[in-house]
Amino acid sequence: MAELTHFDKSGAAHMVDVSDKAVTDRVAVAECCVKMRLETLEKVTEGTAKKGDVLGVARLAGIMGAKKCADLIPLCHPLPITKVSVDLAPDTALPGVRITATVKTTGQTGVEMEALTAASTAALTVYDMLKAAEKTMEISGLRVVLKDGGKSGRFEASPGAASEARR
Repeated sequence: MAELTHFDKSGAAHMVDVSDKAVTDRVAVAECCVKMRLETLEKVTEGTAKKGDVLGVARLAGIMGAKKCADLIPLCHPLPITKVSVDLAPDTALPGVRITATVKTTGQTGVEMEALTAASTAALTVYDMLKAAEKTMEISGLRVVLKDGGKSGRFEASPGAASEARR
């Protein structure tokens, strides 16, 4: 098992010193989904949700979430993010919205937390914008599906519950 780097020798939490790490291009992709009734999803696809453009607002919220990650997660480094994209895809088979967030940087530490924050913030925004129509929506499957760059190299997740639900 890998050593947990956010603890010092005495067990106290600390921010990892990345000053000696190489500056490399880094990318992370995270996914999740918001499950809802088909009638609720139709409000999204037909543009009839009372609060407006659910997917557009959630996309912007996800981008903002990635940029605020270091303010929310105590031991995350503030990073010079070079790209954030948040894709929200309505899926009648779920039914619900599938969310994929991609974050890039050139730096000394990865952007997995930023991608996870982007995806979860987008999902929470979908919930917020539709909660008047349905309070039983479920946010699930939040995970990193790709991480590349840095000393540990490339990681690609095997298909999991969120990916299996697509089939």
